[in-house]
Amino acid sequence: MDLQLSDKVAVITGGSAGIGRATAEALAREGVHVALCARDEQKTKEVARSLRSDFDVEAMGGAVDVTQAEEVAEFAEEVIGTFGGVDILINNAGVGTNENILDAPDEKWQYHWDLHVMAAVRLARALVPSMQERDGGVILHNASICARQPLDHEPIYNVTKAALSMLSKCLANEVAEDDIRVNCVNPGLVQTEPWEDAAREETAGEDRDWTDFLEDIAEEHTPIGRFASPDELADFLVFLCSPRASYCLGSTFYVDGGWLNVTT
Repeated sequence: MDLQLSDKVAVITGGSAGIGRATAEALAREGVHVALCARDEQKTKEVARSLRSDFDVEAMGGAVDVTQAEEVAEFAEEVIGTFGGVDILINNAGVGTNENILDAPDEKWQYHWDLHVMAAVRLARALVPSMQERDGGVILHNASICARQPLDHEPIYNVTKAALSMLSKCLANEVAEDDIRVNCVNPGLVQTEPWEDAAREETAGEDRDWTDFLEDIAEEHTPIGRFASPDELADFLVFLCSPRASYCLGSTFYVDGGWLNVTT
């Protein structure tokens, strides 16, 4: 299937590893030029170099802390100056938390609010005008199944991802008349480095392998009985970026191996 994405320009936050990197590679495979940002400058630039060499597209990487408004604005300006405009924005940067509500300080709440919500707001303000000039575009928010089905150990993550999902719906209504499609994706279990690191920590000193820990998690939570790979989620994100998904607007899509309990 021709996804009709050749020569589009995409911005991906959290693009140096995991879902962000897999999505960048999947888009580049379709001929999309890519601007990546993450906090690790060396890693982000290495990914951009590999995209240029492997897929013959233009790619740039920048060191950006998306919780900082000034850095977001500077990066957006650099992207527009480099590519002349933007067609696709994927707000992917994020990280899990571990706390309880009564003990977590304001500073932790504020950091993850800026990371999961305000980064998306600020990038929309910076890049939507470019999409309007180009007669349309796509914005995707990578939230989480926890936006609807919370995990007890990470209330800050649950709350801020739920807010991101609502932001997605509100923004979709606001920019639909500009032919800008906004959607949200709520992944379930995706095997990224943080999950692997947590599994190694949990099984340190035990007889079982860290992969057994992940298998147990998957069998407990998902009817499909396994984690997704970042590539599997990336393929879905790329489809949503495509004109082939032209009737997908203002929706939240669950990619969770059946984990969501529809009664919640």
